[in-house]
Amino acid sequence: MGSAEAAVAETPDDYDGLRVLLLSRREAMPKRLKQIAAFALEHPEDMAFGTVAGIAEHAGVQPSTLVRFAKSIGYDGFSHLQQIFRDRLRERFPDYRERLRSLRDADGHHVHAMSLLDGFTSAAAVSLDRMRASVRPEELARAIETLAKADTVYLLGARRVFPVIAYCAYAFGKLGIRAILIDHVGQLGPEQLAIATKRDAVLAISFTPYAPVTADLAAAAAQRDVPVVAITDSAFSPLVTNADVWLEVAEADFGAFRSLSASFALAMALAVGTAEKRAES
Repeated sequence: MGSAEAAVAETPDDYDGLRVLLLSRREAMPKRLKQIAAFALEHPEDMAFGTVAGIAEHAGVQPSTLVRFAKSIGYDGFSHLQQIFRDRLRERFPDYRERLRSLRDADGHHVHAMSLLDGFTSAAAVSLDRMRASVRPEELARAIETLAKADTVYLLGARRVFPVIAYCAYAFGKLGIRAILIDHVGQLGPEQLAIATKRDAVLAISFTPYAPVTADLAAAAAQRDVPVVAITDSAFSPLVTNADVWLEVAEADFGAFRSLSASFALAMALAVGTAEKRAES
């Protein structure tokens, strides 16, 4: 069997197999391919959603090297390799019945209440520590300044993060800041956001797997030069492309149920910080 045939025969069809293969071949890889392998294993979420150009830039290689890397381990091209990372995300976040089943398997026939509390408390603590390390002061200041300058803040978030964006609507209102919650009732999100102008701002929140409606509406606002502040979990998030400033939050999970603690803490800081900035003016 030739080397090309051997590569195809060993081509993994899931992330775990790919990880084992990359680790086993790491020492024998040329420098640039080894560099990509290290990036892929350290940033699997980024590999799932990034473009060839974007991933190459962050990995410090040429885009063509990414394609060569994919083919060197038997894939048809980069999109074929990328699908492995996307499938991994679907496995990481199974449906809720499967999540409960996994918790029962780990804790015996019944899930003990204190085990749940301990698990979710620990995940919240990890999330908060990560957020304090990932949000840089200058970015937070820029985000607050952008929101403080806005005549109206349009609040955009769906699915799992809707409670966070709904809290923002409550907090901004209590602080005397005009804000509109884009609730997308009746699929009217585009119409709700259509009146936003350059004098306004959008605060958009979305995490893996990203809600398409949030990414699409943020992009539509950016195309009309409406400033966008984003809270998301990766440099390859679809929100980053259209954001004037973005803040990174990577929530920890317990039993595949992800915390929202860091997101709420950051939302509170943005709301109060915006009110304080306006008071200074």
